[in-house]
Amino acid sequence: MASLSQVIGRLEEKARAPLYQKLQRALREAIADNRLTADEALPPERDIALDLGVSRITVRKALDALADEGLVTRRQGAGTFVAARVEKSFSKLSSFSEDMVSRGRTPHSVWLRRTDGAVTPEESMVLGLGPGTPVYRFNRIRYADGDPMALEYSTVPSFALASKEAVETSLYEALERHGARPVRALQRLRAVLFNAEQAQLLGVESGAPGLLIERRGFLRDGRAVEFTRSFYRGDAYDFVAELNIGSA
Repeated sequence: MASLSQVIGRLEEKARAPLYQKLQRALREAIADNRLTADEALPPERDIALDLGVSRITVRKALDALADEGLVTRRQGAGTFVAARVEKSFSKLSSFSEDMVSRGRTPHSVWLRRTDGAVTPEESMVLGLGPGTPVYRFNRIRYADGDPMALEYSTVPSFALASKEAVETSLYEALERHGARPVRALQRLRAVLFNAEQAQLLGVESGAPGLLIERRGFLRDGRAVEFTRSFYRGDAYDFVAELNIGSA
């Protein structure tokens, strides 16, 4: 890539702000207008300092602040990269794994819990199941290219899967193999703040903003086949929807 000074220009001399904040602002603006693109590697701190004529402490403080904003990520042994945000469309019924693969990223999961049992009162109401109906529950951390992206908590009626071990990487792939992939879904989105446990699992600060998506998936015959609550990192996801004007 071109030198960073060519990309962001020289730091403003007249602005009354600490030097690291000037660098932070310049890098933020370069990321916002795509002069620095997603997944692009930034030069080492030493090279940035020499290029811009500032100290390494200034560079480190600026990058630390950008990391706190979720605009850059540090990868052990590889360096600092512009964070890659994922756009998730509300108009397409797809799984996390399918979304990541379609964007050229490699998904994987870390299981927190994979159990079976009788439906709870809340699950019974949401899924329209009678008391005592057996269900499978799947709780996991979802990753893309090694970065934690979301916490996922799913409940599925037992008729939809052969066993709880049937789910490997993708829940929807497992449901499809059993002839029970949802064909439509209702989703609800709201902003949340991560508690200490959630933040630790996702590698963010306690109280960091996130997005909660609640999804109910249905078969063609109207039966609910999935209830999933997903907590997405607010610094890694953008949700988009295409809107069309209705007929008068």
